[in-house]
Amino acid sequence: MNLVIDGYNICYKITGGGEETAVMLQGWGTDLGVYDSVAASISEKYRFVQFDFPGFGGSDEPREPWNVDAYADFFCKFLEALQIKKAALIGHSYGGRVIIKLAARENLPFEISRIVLIDSAGILPKKTLSQKWKIKRYKILKKFLNLKVIYALFPELIDDWRSSQGSADYRNATPMMRQCLVMAVNEDLTELLPSIRQDTLLIWGDRDTATPIGDGKLMEEKIPNAGLAVLEGTGHYSFLEQPAQFRSIMRSYFEVGVG
Repeated sequence: MNLVIDGYNICYKITGGGEETAVMLQGWGTDLGVYDSVAASISEKYRFVQFDFPGFGGSDEPREPWNVDAYADFFCKFLEALQIKKAALIGHSYGGRVIIKLAARENLPFEISRIVLIDSAGILPKKTLSQKWKIKRYKILKKFLNLKVIYALFPELIDDWRSSQGSADYRNATPMMRQCLVMAVNEDLTELLPSIRQDTLLIWGDRDTATPIGDGKLMEEKIPNAGLAVLEGTGHYSFLEQPAQFRSIMRSYFEVGVG
């Protein structure tokens, strides 16, 4: 299904038919279908909403660079369009960033009943001296290679170098979405965590290299009503790597099949 918000064509779908509502906020660069198994785990009790953020999946790309707050503002408009006044929010990776931003706000136009953060982003890692030097070297080299005279001499070589820099998410993104990603990864949301008052379940892969298990432990420490469930042997997509265990955890937390 599609709907238009502020001129953006947005893809979404709704499954389940429960009285309560849960909304999935996706990870960077994914499409809504990645989270079908998350929906299936609780859809017998919850009306489950999946959608693509602007610039993700089949939804239109932002017309200007959006930071995390801009995506949070959009989400509020999305729920308003669907007339949702209360929902449980489930976020994977980047979606977790948006949920943290939303939960820390004082005046939301809807109520968050509970939160699930799966391998969530939001903690800015401390850089080692080696990493700091690597970044400094990259910036110096980038400035040099951007000189018109130098680029004119070695255009193909410089283009190859540029395309090899950054994370896979950065390399695979469009120029507009790269700007959005850079703003997100350089923002540390640690100070917002104590402001989250909702009951919060953290689900993490102990081999996650994108958002390490240490981030999950820090969130458990900082969020007042948080508990951490670790899926052993899994990475950044822990819910796909251990689907049965993930399903069991979700059904227990949302009390599906109880009573």
